[in-house]
Amino acid sequence: MTEKAKATIEEGRAVLGIEFGSTRIKAVLIDEDNNPIAQGSHEWENQLVNGLWTYNTEAIWFGVQDCYRSLREDVRTKYGVEITNLAAIGVSAMMHGYMPFDKDGNMLAPFRTWRNTNTGEAAAILSDLFGYNIPLRWSISHLYQAMLNDEPHVKDIAFITTLAGYIHWKLTGEKVIGIGDGSGMLPVDPETKNYSAQMIEKFNHLIEEKGYDFKLQDILPKILLAGEKAGVLTDEGAKHLDISGNLKGGVPLCPPEGDAGTGMVATNAVKQRTGNVSAGTSSFSMIVLEKDLSKPHEMIDMVTTPDGSLVAMVHCNNCTSDLNAWVGIFKEYTELMGMPVDMDKIFGNLYNNALKGDPDCGGLMSYNYFSGEPVTGLTEGRPLFVRTVGDRFNLANFMRANLNAAVACLKIGNDILFNEEKVKVDRITGHGGLFKTPGVGQRILAAALNSPISVMETAGEGGAWGMALLAGYLVNNKNDRNLADYLEMEVFEGNTGTSISPTPEDVAGFDVYIKNYLNCLPVEEAAVKYKEVIKK
Repeated sequence: MTEKAKATIEEGRAVLGIEFGSTRIKAVLIDEDNNPIAQGSHEWENQLVNGLWTYNTEAIWFGVQDCYRSLREDVRTKYGVEITNLAAIGVSAMMHGYMPFDKDGNMLAPFRTWRNTNTGEAAAILSDLFGYNIPLRWSISHLYQAMLNDEPHVKDIAFITTLAGYIHWKLTGEKVIGIGDGSGMLPVDPETKNYSAQMIEKFNHLIEEKGYDFKLQDILPKILLAGEKAGVLTDEGAKHLDISGNLKGGVPLCPPEGDAGTGMVATNAVKQRTGNVSAGTSSFSMIVLEKDLSKPHEMIDMVTTPDGSLVAMVHCNNCTSDLNAWVGIFKEYTELMGMPVDMDKIFGNLYNNALKGDPDCGGLMSYNYFSGEPVTGLTEGRPLFVRTVGDRFNLANFMRANLNAAVACLKIGNDILFNEEKVKVDRITGHGGLFKTPGVGQRILAAALNSPISVMETAGEGGAWGMALLAGYLVNNKNDRNLADYLEMEVFEGNTGTSISPTPEDVAGFDVYIKNYLNCLPVEEAAVKYKEVIKK
C-alpha cells in the first residue's frame, strides 16, 4: 500500500480535496481507488468584529497554506516524496455568507459568515417577494441587507461569492460556483440548473430605485454541476496554495462546493430518498427529495445536491460547541484531581454514561446557543442550562440533556418534513464530531428523528474527503456515470454503514424533552434580552 501510494503521488495521479470548516481547514489526498493516503490540517476560529462573525483574508490564506504545508509534511513522513503535480483539486467551505469585490478584485467588506443573523429584515422582505424561504445566512440576504443599510461599498460591487468560490477564483481565475453552494447564494431552478431567472428579475426590479450600476445576474458566479470542468490551477494559484513552490500549475479543478454538498458525497447521500446529518460546530440535515414541498417553510431551506437534485435542508447554527465546553469542565476537574487527561476517554465515558440517563433527561434542559438560532427565531444566543428543584439532576441526565440539545433544532425542522410534508427517506447517514464516540450520537439522533441512523467508517474522513471525491469524479469517471451511480458503484460499492434504530422509549423521551424545550424558550429569550443589563 505504501509503495502504491508513493507511486501515485510521484506520478501526479493523487487527487486533493480541501475544506474550510468552521474550526479547522483540512486537506485530504486520495488515490485512484478513492482511499485517503495523506492529510493535513490547520485549526482556526472566527472573530466577532463590529458585531459580525468573520475570518480575515490573512487568516484565510495563512490557514490554507499552513494546511497544505501540513499535508506536504505528512506525505514526506509517510512516503519520502514531494507533491509536485496532482490529477485534480477540489475546494469546499462553509456555505453561504457574503464576500463582495470591486472591478479590480479588491474586497469591499469583511467576509460575513453563515453564522451572522443580522439580515432578518432583508430575509423577510425577500421571502415575501420570492414566495420562497430565504434564510438569514444566504448571500442574497446579506447583499440586500447591506443595501437596506445603505452601506457605501455596495455601489462598487462587481462580484460576490462564497468562501469556496473565492478560494477557487484565486487558484484558477475562474468566477464559478458548484450548484450546491450556488443554491445558498440565490435559489436555483431545478429545471434549468441555474439561478432562478424569475427571482433575479424580481430582485432587479426591487432595487431599481437605488440606482446601482449592476444587475444581479452580472455579479453572481457562474453555476456548474459536479463533473464539469471549472478551470485549472494557475502558476500564481499554485503559489497561493504551496508557498514552497514545488506544486506545478495546470491541475484541473472541479466546481467549488459548500460543506453541505461534500457531506452528502461523503455519506453517499445524493440519490433521491437518501439523507445525511452533519453534526459539528453547526448541524444540518439534508434530505434529497422526490418532488418539491407543498409550500415554503421558514425552518427549511431548499438547496441542491452537487449534481442539481432538490434538497430540503434544516440548518442549525449551534450543535457541539456548548457540549464541548462542558466536557472541557470535566477535563479541568480531572487535571485538578491530578489524574492523566485522555480526551477520547473523557468524551467516551461521559457520552456512554448519558445513555444510562432517563429518556426525557429527568426534566433537565439545555440551550446550546453560542450564536443566534434561526430555527427557533433567535437572532442572538446565550448558552443556558435550566432545571427545577424537583428534576432528576445527575451526571447521566445532565450529559443526555446536552446531547439532546445538540440535535433539538434538527428535530424541530425535520418534524415538519416527516410529519407534515410526509417526505419519505430510505436511509439517513450521520457524520461529524457528534458521532465520534461509537453509537451514542447515533442513538440520540435516531430518537430525535424517529428514524434509523447509519454511520460509515469512511464518514469520519469528513468533508475534505467528500470534496476529493468530487474532484476525482471530474477525472476518474471513466464509465460516464451520473454522480449518484458513481458513488454507489465505484466509491462505496454497496456499503451503507452500521445502522441503529430508535427504541419506542427513546422516541417518547425525546418527544417529552422537545416539548419542554419549546415551552422553556422564553427563558432563553429572557437570557438574551437581559444579559447586557446583568453585566452592567
